[in-house]
Amino acid sequence: MNSYERFMTALLRQGEPDRVPLWELTVNEPTLSAIGAKCLEDLAEMDYLDGITIFEDMRMQLLGSAQPSEVVWRGHTIVEGTRLVIRDEWGIIWGVTEFGIPYPIEGPIRSREDLKHYTPPDPDAPHRLRSLREAVQRFKGRKAIVFLTHDGFEFPHYLRGGMENLFLDYIDDPELAHSLAEMVIDYKIRLMRRAIREGADVVVSGDDYATAHGLLMSPNHFREFILPYLKRSIDAAHEMGVPFIKHTDGNIWAILDILVEVGIDAIDPVEPLAGMDIGEVKARYGHRIAVIGNVDCSIVLTQGSPEEVEEAVKETIAKASPGGGHILSSSNSIHPAVKPENYLAMVAAARKYGNYPIDPKLVAEYLPKSYIRQYGIGYNTK
Repeated sequence: MNSYERFMTALLRQGEPDRVPLWELTVNEPTLSAIGAKCLEDLAEMDYLDGITIFEDMRMQLLGSAQPSEVVWRGHTIVEGTRLVIRDEWGIIWGVTEFGIPYPIEGPIRSREDLKHYTPPDPDAPHRLRSLREAVQRFKGRKAIVFLTHDGFEFPHYLRGGMENLFLDYIDDPELAHSLAEMVIDYKIRLMRRAIREGADVVVSGDDYATAHGLLMSPNHFREFILPYLKRSIDAAHEMGVPFIKHTDGNIWAILDILVEVGIDAIDPVEPLAGMDIGEVKARYGHRIAVIGNVDCSIVLTQGSPEEVEEAVKETIAKASPGGGHILSSSNSIHPAVKPENYLAMVAAARKYGNYPIDPKLVAEYLPKSYIRQYGIGYNTK
């Protein structure tokens, strides 16, 4: 099997591939440079990934410079090695870390009146899918091309200048909250359809709904303000014959039944520090969805030894891989705090222990284990 076949076999639960596929939502510095890669595409070409995540291209205006200038956000990296403040095409102002990773600072919509006069960016702009077109030309049929989209939560709170403002809207001005979500999902679905037509194999929605302690909002607010827009996105992908991965960090037991019922094809990344046991998720839902994850990237990949990483990979494979339907990844991404040597240890262990059929002795030994408990973490399945 090649990488594309391996990834899609696991994602669509079409039996066991030759080995457990590898994927990451993104990989940042210093891991890229340590391996000799300049970008995620290089890492995929070097065969560290079976699927590659592609982000839309967004023009950014640098703020505070003497001369007007523009950069293009390609993936999660803007300009490495600098600290910048930028404005994107939505009018959202972002700070940028030294590793080129943006974080939202301020949104353009402070009131219902602002929304009346607001115009979103054009999803059909010629530059929007440049990275995707290059990935399709380079990888189509060899690697699974996963296009990142969003649903009705993250961009609305970016536009409102913070989650707290959107949560107040849920109570004080629900019409504004719905109007924001409608505007965002219209843009995202139009762009997603365009991306699929241009060659994306898979769609992943990146909106996070939870922390390690539970949902960011109540289950009722999730059903009212987020679920309808998520469903529209899932349905649009399925209408075009493309599977839909739902990414969300945190403890999502309270809504996992709902996510499965609404039609997701896979859940990512099943965060162990949040009480999400990938074995339990597979046992409950593996007949309906694939599972993606979940080697801890908060402690194990950042502070652990390569030997501890290998133990975490062995347990993850034992719990999630038998029978197929599992794509191995970190519990979020290979972010700047991850030790490059630990990422390499994770990949090596996946290659060593992830060949099908999975060794039954490995399964018997590691299925009862819980590597995350040594860090004082227990599982909350309620």
